[in-house]
Amino acid sequence: MKTIQRLYLKDFIKLLIILAVGLSAIFSLLDLTGKIDDFMAGKPSAGDLVLYALLNMPRFSLYLLPMSVLICSLFTFSQAFHRKEITAIKTAGGRLRTLFYPFIAAGILLSLLAFVTGEVIVPYCSKKAVELKNSFEGKSRKLAFNDGGLWLKSKNGDPVKIDLFVVEKKMAKGVSIFVTGKDFLSERISAEKAYWNGSTWVLEDVTKYDVGNGKMEKLKTVEYPALESPDFFSEEIKTTDEMSMSELYRYMERLKNAGFKNIKLAVDINSKISFPLINIFMMLLGISLSLRVGFGGALFSAGLGLLISLIYWFSYTFSLSIGYAGILPPVVSAWTIPFVFGMLATHLFVRIPE
Repeated sequence: MKTIQRLYLKDFIKLLIILAVGLSAIFSLLDLTGKIDDFMAGKPSAGDLVLYALLNMPRFSLYLLPMSVLICSLFTFSQAFHRKEITAIKTAGGRLRTLFYPFIAAGILLSLLAFVTGEVIVPYCSKKAVELKNSFEGKSRKLAFNDGGLWLKSKNGDPVKIDLFVVEKKMAKGVSIFVTGKDFLSERISAEKAYWNGSTWVLEDVTKYDVGNGKMEKLKTVEYPALESPDFFSEEIKTTDEMSMSELYRYMERLKNAGFKNIKLAVDINSKISFPLINIFMMLLGISLSLRVGFGGALFSAGLGLLISLIYWFSYTFSLSIGYAGILPPVVSAWTIPFVFGMLATHLFVRIPE
């Protein structure tokens, strides 16, 4: 049995590597092709373009891994069924579920690998890809973002520190503006809060400290047109792909402590766990369906795997969308579809005819 398990597992892994790497490379190149006109302004070298495509591959491989696992498990065992190898194993007294134990372990390992990829590799590569993209387009990231806090320069070139920026509210808390003279700090402007009134930023509960003469002035509101619009902040702030689950959680906690509830962040945090978990269920589903249907064609295996993957993907993204809208709680929106697929896959696997 161990020899058979090793042979099937070897075939599965070889096919998975080819399919997962190939698909992620294709999607990465398609993404590059769609942006190539914007990149030409920076006159990038062929090596830089290849590097950009490579940096995007981990992100696409993370999204495409469940489909690859499903197609490969369908193909591997449907071929074995078609060649009567499964019948031979059963005739010899072998138990099918025992045959599949290494594949269950492989599915668990793939789920763990997907989680680590989403937590470590994808944020790092996405950050580098954004930096490369900005260099191609002649832009640079004009602010530093960390756990909801921002460091940037105003239109006047003065350093600005924002303790917490709330994207949805177009509001900032804890604003400090350091007005510089020729070679020294001339004034510091601090505000408890700032909001966008549609055309400019309005600072509230303002304290102005004149460094030169040591005078302090308190004002209720002050307009500050030298700060960029909220749209600029939204474009420059890290995306979910560039942030790990711990970063998202710290950002959400800072918003919560400041009195703001961000449902989208809560949904994204849950999806960081629920999405990688589907790999083990896709493995079980592929094994179960291949033994029940008994088809042997590679195209049919790929077609069925693609169909099921699309059903899962559209259902999952729809569930996340209604979670973002606040219709469903974050935990429910991120976990419902994986739970349903997981229960279906487990049920079919347990009922595999011996």
